[in-house]
Amino acid sequence: MTVNEHIGEFHGLPVHDFLAGRAEGTELPAASAVAWKIGLEYDSPLDFAQAWQEFLDTVDVAEVTAVVIGNWAPEEPDSLAEPLAAVLAAADRLPALRALFIGDITYEECEISWLQMCDITPVFRSFPELEELVVRGAAPDWEGAGGLSLTPLRHERLRALRFEAGGLPSTVVRAVAACDFPALERLELWLGVANYGGDWTTADLAPFLSGASLPALRHLGLQNAEQQDEIAALAAQAPVVARLTGLALSMGALTDEGAAALLAGQPLTHLATLDLHHHYLSEEMQQRLREALPGVAVDLSDQQKPDDNWRYVAVAE
Repeated sequence: MTVNEHIGEFHGLPVHDFLAGRAEGTELPAASAVAWKIGLEYDSPLDFAQAWQEFLDTVDVAEVTAVVIGNWAPEEPDSLAEPLAAVLAAADRLPALRALFIGDITYEECEISWLQMCDITPVFRSFPELEELVVRGAAPDWEGAGGLSLTPLRHERLRALRFEAGGLPSTVVRAVAACDFPALERLELWLGVANYGGDWTTADLAPFLSGASLPALRHLGLQNAEQQDEIAALAAQAPVVARLTGLALSMGALTDEGAAALLAGQPLTHLATLDLHHHYLSEEMQQRLREALPGVAVDLSDQQKPDDNWRYVAVAE
């Protein structure tokens, strides 16, 4: 399975596709009223740098608070490095930017495992007021160079961070853990599988589960993993869980074993949400969870066959 829909909302704002709106002749919304998406259609006559420049020249970008980067390669997959450099070169023209989504791309445009990424460290340095960042994809280029990377740093303002991948590299997981994010309230990692570069181990997740370096964290997502049972067992004893309002162990191969470990661990009744969607739980275990957590919004949607010998994560290829 993979990503099959574009986002319709980001940072609390409706997404407005800049190029599609221009082609249709629709009136421009107020600059601060929408999250502006800049992305190329297949066989576009523009390259990304040209589309981005048109956006800068047309919209009052000084008032823009949210930007969504869509498909940057109109035909074949290509590295994010040059498109991202074009965005970062205009950072001084975007003083109000608070949210950035990199890679609102569906499988029809490019499989998530083919999205050729780069070092995203400059994003944090270029936008010191950024509050929300989503990054989709992790792959190197066709020659095996590049790929998603991050150098540990401190960012004062970031409140929400999500990495979406069919396989998240261990170097990135460890780099996130080594960052200093004093304001971070939401952290979500789509960990993925080894076949698509997810060489992380559960030991790499220890800093997130302790929560010692994330004083403001209130929502933690460790998702999209074949080892979801093991992660659930670790979360059942994790110190950070006691101060969370939301816990997401969804999108992976969670079975009754992992759910039983959750129920046998520390109390979870203080949570507002427990996201377990895309799971391999029996009907009996789902009922146990509902009964044990009557005041918690438990998402048990997208049940897979509990007795299926081939258990897959929600997003891989």
